[in-house]
Amino acid sequence: MLPPMPGLIERYRDHLPFEPGDPVVSLGEGSTPLVYAPRLSDRVGADVWLKIEGTNPTGSFKDRGMTCAVSAAVREGAEAVVCASTGNTAASAAAYAARAGLRGAVIVPEGKIATGKLAQALMHGARVIALRGNFDEALKLVRALAARHPVSLVNSVNEFRIQGQKTAAFELVEQLGGELDALCIPVGNAGNITAYWRGFNEAGHRPRMLGFQAAGAAPLVLGAPVANPETVASAIRIGNPARWEEAMDAMTSSGGAVNAVSDDQILDAYRFLAASEGVFCEPASAASVAGLLSHGSRGAARVVCVLTGHGLKDPQTALDHAGAVVPCDPELGAIERAVLR
Repeated sequence: MLPPMPGLIERYRDHLPFEPGDPVVSLGEGSTPLVYAPRLSDRVGADVWLKIEGTNPTGSFKDRGMTCAVSAAVREGAEAVVCASTGNTAASAAAYAARAGLRGAVIVPEGKIATGKLAQALMHGARVIALRGNFDEALKLVRALAARHPVSLVNSVNEFRIQGQKTAAFELVEQLGGELDALCIPVGNAGNITAYWRGFNEAGHRPRMLGFQAAGAAPLVLGAPVANPETVASAIRIGNPARWEEAMDAMTSSGGAVNAVSDDQILDAYRFLAASEGVFCEPASAASVAGLLSHGSRGAARVVCVLTGHGLKDPQTALDHAGAVVPCDPELGAIERAVLR
């Protein structure tokens, strides 16, 4: 039997708060592709790569932090893990809890979670609670719950989540030999941009951090929480980011910026990536590319856009914005007309 591919904790243990012999809960996360985007590069006048985090085990970057958070929960003797989520954290927490043999519970905003993510959380056996409220309310409640009961909170307020997610920066430095001028990244709860900046600093690199929020959920851009955030990009539909100050520090310290992009710009970038680069990501992921297209690279010659989740996370949005299926009778002439017209 071939040995399993090592996960993040095994590969980067020297940079993570785990000792030999500590329990490790892994699904082989990390080592995601970095793909050059020639058509996008032509459009923006810079060399652009796509960091495709949708190839992680549950289809999003959340697995990087979850392997660390759940491993720590096992080490600390937690009875269960819990999180608030717009979808990807729920799917990842449910999967890693199942892998660890722990009970998992996820709180999601009622009617505001993409179908693919909901299906994952349910299939992995988590208890899914639909809150009649938004993500920010859900996070406040699960923080109070974790303070009163022996459960481990695995949202990005958990330091182990940031530790795991910083490894994506290590990979980029390795993949590009340190030659990176700017990172474009979607910003929701702001844990991921915080983690990348920490990882880059630990690796001795300081690319400009360019964060992008959806216009209907852009508290960092507005400078104040958004009470009722709305956007087609459900993964970043967050009105009061938990890592607000750290994210702003990452952008200001690096000479970067935070900007907003409209839903139309996000969907245009979403379709462009799929049709022109062959990369299918979820709408929130496309915010990084939408931001680069609309706000430019700020003089950066080598840019990475982080695509945080796979397109199949949100199949309904894809169907709503893709071309129609062509009906056809079962005979050659009809096939010729359908295919060749």
